[in-house]
Amino acid sequence: MNAVVEIAGFQYRISKNKVLNVPKLDAKEGDVVRIPTVLAISNGDTIKIGKPYVDNAYVDVKVLKFGKYPKILVYKYKKRKKYRRMKGHRQDYTQIEIVDIGKEDNIRETTDIFSHGLHR
Repeated sequence: MNAVVEIAGFQYRISKNKVLNVPKLDAKEGDVVRIPTVLAISNGDTIKIGKPYVDNAYVDVKVLKFGKYPKILVYKYKKRKKYRRMKGHRQDYTQIEIVDIGKEDNIRETTDIFSHGLHR
């Protein structure tokens, strides 16, 4: 089963047991986190694409570790003015493993109050 999921504003194409680095998540090492923002899901024969998300679809991920990417150096200067600045930046990341991709059938769909004419 494959899916496209949105995590922290980025979209990832995933499959079961895949390990990937995402921007830092608010979780602890070893936690299993459920991500409901599934944009598309496929089981081989059928593909379901959400508007913007697929209803009742989820992805369970296990947090493996936290880390930092290598340092990126930023250098700026003004010619002939003796102005030079160098800064470094290391972005935090969370390494996750995809545990399960699925669709819940027993959750009832939420209704939008604006579709029933209650909003004027």
